[in-house]
Amino acid sequence: MTRAALVDVVLPCLNEAEALPWVLSRLPEGYRAIVVDNGSTDASADIARAAGATVVAESRRGFGAAAHAGLLAATAPIVAFCDADASMDPAELPTLVERITADEADLVLGRRIPTTAGAWPLHARFANRALSFLIKRRAQIAIKDLGPMRAARRDGLLALDLTDRRSGYPLEMLLKASAAGWRIEEFDTPYSPRVGRSKVTGTIRGTYIAIKDMSALLREVKRGE
Repeated sequence: MTRAALVDVVLPCLNEAEALPWVLSRLPEGYRAIVVDNGSTDASADIARAAGATVVAESRRGFGAAAHAGLLAATAPIVAFCDADASMDPAELPTLVERITADEADLVLGRRIPTTAGAWPLHARFANRALSFLIKRRAQIAIKDLGPMRAARRDGLLALDLTDRRSGYPLEMLLKASAAGWRIEEFDTPYSPRVGRSKVTGTIRGTYIAIKDMSALLREVKRGE
């Protein structure tokens, strides 16, 4: 009889065939991969299935659409999110999850610490710094990085009723979690150069779209004060 997973790991995926074998091999015991294929034209879905991952198809393009489809497919009590491009190591997830299981935190974020100079493009790093400043100023949430690696309880995440299906999804999660009184923590997490072509923060256009989506959410917070 197969043991139920303690943690479901949602991996939004768009053409990550090169990176997936390494990413999936790094999952700790008791962690189940949910690879959300967001319209890949390569062999990402087949590679994920061959490695034993659960594959979910999400035809609506957008990080939020893929991430939320993975959340809805999850059944484990704790859900983690991680990029599928090998920039972050899933082996680091237990550090975040342990804070949840110990009831010391409700949402734990992996704060990206570049392992090499080129791991985090300069324009993306500056954009993240500006975003962190705005989050603290407008929402009174002190974080240093709105990174892609995070963990929380599944039931709590579903109760947040997240609606953004684009790049604002991580920020909406943070804002609604804070408004609900969640305990939010950050932990340093190694950040390496991604494998393959970047779709969001590795490009200036992708970074611009992400900041535009997130700025709209922060303006709503300001109106509600």
